[in-house]
Amino acid sequence: MEEALFFTPEEHRQLIALYKKILQLSGETLLKDDCHKLKNHLIAAASSKSIPRNVFGMNPIIKDMQTAVIVSEEIGMRRASILGIMLHESVKCGFCSLESVQQEYGEDVAGIIRGLVKINELYTKSPTIESENFRNLLLSFAEDMRVILIMIADRVNLMRQIKDCPNEEARLEVANEAAYLYAPLAHKLGLYKLKSELEDLSLKYTQPDIYYHIKDKLNATKAARDRYIDAFIEPVRKKLEEAGLKFHIKGRTKSIHSIYQKMKKQGCPFEGVYDLFAIRIILDSPIDKEKQECWQAYSIVTDMYLPNPKRLRDWLSVPKSNGYESLHITVMGPEGKWVEVQIRTERMDEIAEKGLAAHWRYKGIKGETGLDEWLNSIRETLENADSDMEAMDQFKLDLYKDEVFVFTPKGDLYKLPQGATILDFAFTIHTSIGSRCIGARVNGKNVPLRQTLNSGDQVEIITSSTQTPKRDWLNFVTTSKARTKIRQTLKEIAAKQTQFAKETLERKFKNRKLEYDEAILMRLIRKLGYKNVTDFYQGIADETMDVNTIIDKYLELQKRESEQRDEITYRSAEAYNLQQPVEGKDYYKDDVLVIDQNLKGLDFTLARCCNPIYGDEVFGFVSISGGIKIHRCDCPNAKDMKSRFPYRIVRAKWAGKSQGKQYPITLRIVGHDDIGIVTNITSIINKESDILLRSISIDSHDGLFSGMLTVMVDDTGKLEALIKKIKTVKGVKQVNRG
Repeated sequence: MEEALFFTPEEHRQLIALYKKILQLSGETLLKDDCHKLKNHLIAAASSKSIPRNVFGMNPIIKDMQTAVIVSEEIGMRRASILGIMLHESVKCGFCSLESVQQEYGEDVAGIIRGLVKINELYTKSPTIESENFRNLLLSFAEDMRVILIMIADRVNLMRQIKDCPNEEARLEVANEAAYLYAPLAHKLGLYKLKSELEDLSLKYTQPDIYYHIKDKLNATKAARDRYIDAFIEPVRKKLEEAGLKFHIKGRTKSIHSIYQKMKKQGCPFEGVYDLFAIRIILDSPIDKEKQECWQAYSIVTDMYLPNPKRLRDWLSVPKSNGYESLHITVMGPEGKWVEVQIRTERMDEIAEKGLAAHWRYKGIKGETGLDEWLNSIRETLENADSDMEAMDQFKLDLYKDEVFVFTPKGDLYKLPQGATILDFAFTIHTSIGSRCIGARVNGKNVPLRQTLNSGDQVEIITSSTQTPKRDWLNFVTTSKARTKIRQTLKEIAAKQTQFAKETLERKFKNRKLEYDEAILMRLIRKLGYKNVTDFYQGIADETMDVNTIIDKYLELQKRESEQRDEITYRSAEAYNLQQPVEGKDYYKDDVLVIDQNLKGLDFTLARCCNPIYGDEVFGFVSISGGIKIHRCDCPNAKDMKSRFPYRIVRAKWAGKSQGKQYPITLRIVGHDDIGIVTNITSIINKESDILLRSISIDSHDGLFSGMLTVMVDDTGKLEALIKKIKTVKGVKQVNRG
């Protein structure tokens, strides 16, 4: 009789229907006496009236049975989860103890109840429930992932049942929490259907006018929309079949919440939402032909419907960081309506559906490192109806040992990798704080930079204006941000020190009234054992090298090299001349120049004042005789011609590729007056198979020679390469193009 008082007639009918449903969904996973024991327990709990109705007046046993149906039917959970849901209110309200549940049903069921009670306590205490990091903290404190899944299912059930509740304030609170806490959790775990339902119901309760406006619009157009999707798909289906592709196509309309978000983002009415329709083409392709067939399908769709190039998302060529692969394109379908088309293979679709919430990161929030693989595994286990759910124990959240959560004195929550130090935390807050960090107070105690952090630590960073990053910091920081910033700062410090050391050395030379030869200094640096100039100047900055000692060694090397030169009998390079005839003068006539408005084949000559060759930036100048002379843009006469005769200037550029024709170029070379140097230069030129030495003329003065070399080259690329080689000849001071 007491039992009847606990249930209304309607609730009694619900009780029977739900009990049958649970047996149907999970009967095969329950142990022999589970049903009998659970039934007796619930009758006793109902009779004792020790489990109160919630703020919405919902019967606790009915509510838990509804939640059990959701976790079984829509998530795929079995015995331990269902029993944990049905018994946790009794433990929480003191009707029975956790020990008795463990004895009757086993540790697995008791563990879930323990987690549910713990999460409820954490939930009621935290003042920062809105924080994204709170969601992660909530996950890290859950000892069993099933607890989080049950919480999501419970909130879905609650949201379904409170539509007629008169307690408006409580309903709004529950709806808001569903949007900012439970829907993101569901999405993170790949429970897309439940996530969308939570968002839609939240919108329904918090902004009913908007919800029903969009819903009415969708209902009014449902038949037409379905016809439209069918009409859009049918010709695509035929073309794909004709191409011999194996595939299936899904068509859908966005959820009400998703449509509303699009309306807000785009600032448009319902009718203006870009991708109200979405079509997914899923190809059954062998792995070696996946990309080829996806692009083939893309080509077929975009041939039929006009694509919006700004809306192409190619995650096929470069997959997202979580492995998500797909082609997304928005096309203009019939009647001028935009339709989003997603193209992927069965394998890609499975990764997108079962991997770490690909859509979560798609919206711009990066997933947590280390959780990807585990969440993928848990989804597969949950979806496998035949698997033994006892195996869920292997998925304990000790995998979250990869992360720690710490607080600032103000209560802000930060997530860091396991093993993170005080210095990592300082750089996480701000680069300038990290660079000036000298230690911290953790839970009120002073600790050094190297101190590792634990979840729940309260950390206050201590800084000093005189502190700068040290190289040994790289030995104990763990975050990439800290490591990058330390290296960057050390590089900047080294650059400043190098510049200061260079200026110090130059000042010392001036003080001793000395002018130094850069080449001799470079040879000295190598003799001192330095691999590069930076290390040399860093040695001066670190005071491992004395500046005066360096200058003394420089003078010794300079004297020794001077004595060696005196011992060698130089032959002057003066009057070294070479003239080689060149066959024909029209050596460039076959090259094509595009002159003025894309005119080709015009007669032109190359100006002798600057000798342009293929590859130079050039312009044309109409001469008095009517012919066109081609000048380099940096010709010495260019400025004067352009200022005095702008109307005679025509545009010109070399067309196509070099035709292998050779052009005469004059090089001015200055070097030590030594016949050996000239011989080395001519040797280099002779070794170049596609460069011809036409003439050399040498003059010498005060121990230096000045030479004019005319060479025949194809284009500017080969000319620049030749100049670089000539500059490497010892004794050559300058090489300039005439």
